[in-house]
Amino acid sequence: MGRVLADTQPAARKVFEEADRVLGLRLSSLCFEGPDEELRLTVNTQPAILTASVAALRVLEARGARADFVAGHSLGEYTALVASGSLSFDDALRAVRKRGLYMQEAVPPGEGAMAALLGVDIENVGLICAEASSLGVCAPANINSPSQTVIAGHRSAVERAVGLAKARGAKRAVMLSVSAPFHCELMKPAAERLAAVFNETVFSDLSVPLVTNADADLITRGGQARDALLRQVASPVRWSDSVKRLLDEGVTRFVEVGPGKVLSGLVRQISRQCEIVNVEDVSSLEATAAALGL
Repeated sequence: MGRVLADTQPAARKVFEEADRVLGLRLSSLCFEGPDEELRLTVNTQPAILTASVAALRVLEARGARADFVAGHSLGEYTALVASGSLSFDDALRAVRKRGLYMQEAVPPGEGAMAALLGVDIENVGLICAEASSLGVCAPANINSPSQTVIAGHRSAVERAVGLAKARGAKRAVMLSVSAPFHCELMKPAAERLAAVFNETVFSDLSVPLVTNADADLITRGGQARDALLRQVASPVRWSDSVKRLLDEGVTRFVEVGPGKVLSGLVRQISRQCEIVNVEDVSSLEATAAALGL
């Protein structure tokens, strides 16, 4: 994760070196070499993805790229706040490391689960979750596009929701391999612990507006960023509404930074009328730089 950029781009290499220093461990080695089972632990995955994403961001910035708006999906909201100047990378990294730990510890292993429902609109997802909630917490966690929602809660309830979705014609309904039921009320203990971290963290006013996960609203103040970032821990990620808000603001080009192209795919599901590029390695960097005229 991020190795090619770090090997070839000084701005990216500097980010990985900074992450190693701040965390006091060789995160760069974990990102570049694994082992995968250690990298998949949430307490490591979250800082690893943040670091790889900020590395890609810094490379773009070194080429002269500047955003007009920022947004991030779940963990990606930290990268967005770094991009906006609200959070320093060091502070974001420390917070994300604790976020991963607190989320992991919020629910005993095996008690929580998440599932993806495809081909079901959000109204029907809500009805399915309400019926499954007789077995425990079950609610939308990531509202990714008009036809894709991830749900979270107690395992028995989520499994029941998957069965209901299949019976009601879902294109696909599948349990996800995750370490915790993110973005539902079971994460409230994690949010409470993270609040103490945020109280000691500087959130500056933003240089460009951010569209929040929790509300799909534009914000520009540091206090708003702190509040929205804390609330998203136990609230659904309103990604579909966030993208629509950016489209309403006149955004025609989206640039995804970091590992993979998941968000690019989701944006395409929401709108076919915009340009979407990404940066995760050298080839995608050069293609995006050409598209941006850098």
